[in-house]
Amino acid sequence: MSGRDAEIGRFLDRAGWAGAARAPLAGDASFRRYERVRLGRKTAVLMDAPPDKEDVRPFVAIARYLLDAGFSAPALLGEDPVNGLLLLEDLGDGRFTRLLEAGAVDERVLYEAAVDLLIALHKEPPPALPAYDWPLLWREAGLFTEYYLPYVLGGDQAARHEEAEALWRRHLAPVTEDLNCLVLRDYHADNLMWLPDRAGLAKVGLLDFQDAVIGQAAYDLVSLLQDARRDVPPALEADMIARYGAAQDAAFDREEFRRSYDLLGAQRNTKIIGIFTRLWVRDRKPDYLKLIPRVWGLLERNLANPALAELAGWFAEVAPPETRHTPPEAR
Repeated sequence: MSGRDAEIGRFLDRAGWAGAARAPLAGDASFRRYERVRLGRKTAVLMDAPPDKEDVRPFVAIARYLLDAGFSAPALLGEDPVNGLLLLEDLGDGRFTRLLEAGAVDERVLYEAAVDLLIALHKEPPPALPAYDWPLLWREAGLFTEYYLPYVLGGDQAARHEEAEALWRRHLAPVTEDLNCLVLRDYHADNLMWLPDRAGLAKVGLLDFQDAVIGQAAYDLVSLLQDARRDVPPALEADMIARYGAAQDAAFDREEFRRSYDLLGAQRNTKIIGIFTRLWVRDRKPDYLKLIPRVWGLLERNLANPALAELAGWFAEVAPPETRHTPPEAR
């Protein structure tokens, strides 16, 4: 037994789960691992986050905030933040992604429930968290020129990196002045659970929210509707944007919101292309590379907004269509 396994065993003993059987669950792009633990008829989920690489305390704080507000985050059954271990309520296997692939639940039902949750969440006073400000937005968008352009085009891309920074700064300035709600950041089908036995908004279970910040309301909506892992029909996307807008007050500016939606979508999709490339270049994880063409398609939809014409022109110059492909390692 490894030292880490022994530490996990002691943690489960302290949490009242001594002798529980353990089985791996699907991981993600981070250093966290998940296991389902079973003791008799009881099940729970173990989060194993190596403390030298991950900090579980933000997850704990945000989970408590969401639970107190009546949302279905996993209940906390055991905590050892020093050693990066949490024991969480098992929300089951009803991920939106899995249910949609199986045709088990109508797509519109799931997306309407997810949008309604955002509407309610954005009306809650947000917790004290870091802001989704210019430095963070640029650090993310800059991954494109830091990783993708050098990998696909080769050569030194430092000049392009400086160009991109100035361009994104001009475009993102308005949204950094409108940071007023909790942004979960990875709000998409693979991190949402369907809990049909619960009532109202509690039917939507929330996962993977430890990186939450205080940001602009359009961000999580675009995260949901422009999914790197699955195709959301454009008509459904349009309907869900309209559904979100219809729930706002009379001061809500639909045109300005759509500009923010496409701008933050462009930032997010640019970031994702950079992250997926970094996962291969730095971490030797090639599985995400095959998703890059879909993300390029989403980015192109964002850049079609006339308000983003300058950004669209820059992308056309530095990354013309023939460069927007799945890198060789993923083919």
